[in-house]
Amino acid sequence: MTVTTGPNVIETSVARTDLNNSLKLKPFNLSSPPLSTYNQQLWLTCVVELDQQDVSLKKNVTMTVKVLGVVKDGSTPYVNNQVHNRTRLLSCAQKCSEIIVAHLGYLNYTQYNIFVSFEDLNKLTYTIQNITFTWKTYNPTFSQVEIWFRFVFVVLTFVVTCLFAHSLRKFSMRDWGIEQKWMSILLPLLLLYNDPFFPLSFLVNSWFPGMLDDLFQSLFLCALLLFWLCVYHGIRVQGERKCLTFYLPKFFIVGLLWLASVTLGIWQTVNEVHDPTYQYRVDTGNFQGMKIFFLVVATTYILYLLFLIVRACSELRNMPYVDLRLKFLTALTFVVLVISIVILYLRFGAQVLQDNFVAELSTHYQNSAEFLSFYGLLNFYLYTLAFVYSPSKNALYESQLKDNPAFSMLNDSDDDVIYGSDYEEMPLQNGQAIRAKYKEESDSD
Repeated sequence: MTVTTGPNVIETSVARTDLNNSLKLKPFNLSSPPLSTYNQQLWLTCVVELDQQDVSLKKNVTMTVKVLGVVKDGSTPYVNNQVHNRTRLLSCAQKCSEIIVAHLGYLNYTQYNIFVSFEDLNKLTYTIQNITFTWKTYNPTFSQVEIWFRFVFVVLTFVVTCLFAHSLRKFSMRDWGIEQKWMSILLPLLLLYNDPFFPLSFLVNSWFPGMLDDLFQSLFLCALLLFWLCVYHGIRVQGERKCLTFYLPKFFIVGLLWLASVTLGIWQTVNEVHDPTYQYRVDTGNFQGMKIFFLVVATTYILYLLFLIVRACSELRNMPYVDLRLKFLTALTFVVLVISIVILYLRFGAQVLQDNFVAELSTHYQNSAEFLSFYGLLNFYLYTLAFVYSPSKNALYESQLKDNPAFSMLNDSDDDVIYGSDYEEMPLQNGQAIRAKYKEESDSD
């Protein structure tokens, strides 16, 4: 049985250049296939093939790259009006690794001519059998699928956000639980994560829409990390949560992660505009320091989150209602994280730990089903949270169910204000203990 996986994400075309020996190595003139805005980006890569298979080799190779755009009248003006010289590491173990020659983040021309020459390849002790150059672009069919896919999720997220806000309209904001307050922030950020401005990248020949998309995604993901910290800490800290002691440490840790990711993204984008051969992971002396810094902050975040989870579970396990909230969020988040890790590991294996994983994640997906499944996971995670954290439809009328938290995690509303209860200041999510105390006092009277 054939399984439909949708169009491939990346479209490739190979230009193979055969060489008799390394002494005849000459500049290569490569013409790209015809391009449209639906191709989004363009990569040129090369693989050096030696006459010996089991060779262990590491050598820095200097390459000269000249990029020209082909216009309608057949002329070929320079892109950036300069020739670029870059040093790349040729690493061979059984076979040589792929070298990225140039990357164009957006396409101003319908075709490109790229001249490539290598200065140090003829000094190798091994004979070069051939060099394989490969053009890589986004599949235009996938680009159209991605536009519709993002549009559907933008509409769904907008509807979910409106329904969630509508369900809380009868309750005062001071009565919202910490989960509702955070959902009111995360859902609009999810709308930005799905990027309603994504079609601009096909209408405007500019780097700005792509950088805006990266900014929105990093903002949402870091807000989600902050949400987990605040909820697991705030669920056991009732009353006023002071900004200095409660929020500041969390904002500091997540802010460093956001700053590192945005800095690398903007750094790469701005430099690629001026130099298509620029790659931060090989052209930036401080990249290793940046990577170590990112890993240290990420490790600190994980340890802090585990500490908050263990503290919350140990302190709140004897409180049935609060324990239910805690178990639900932990179970759902754990399932989503496990699915994400399994998808990444099965798809990439050990490549997850390589330097180029973050920069070229989307180029490693083989078909649109893999990409869209992984992309939609966070959307459905937020939709599930929004559904569960919304007050019950009949919360204001079914007073006979109000003491049973199993019917809805948020059935504890301010409906008692309408019925003239004395505990009208009771918050939405934390009313069970207060109500029980009130009933005990009434029975003793």
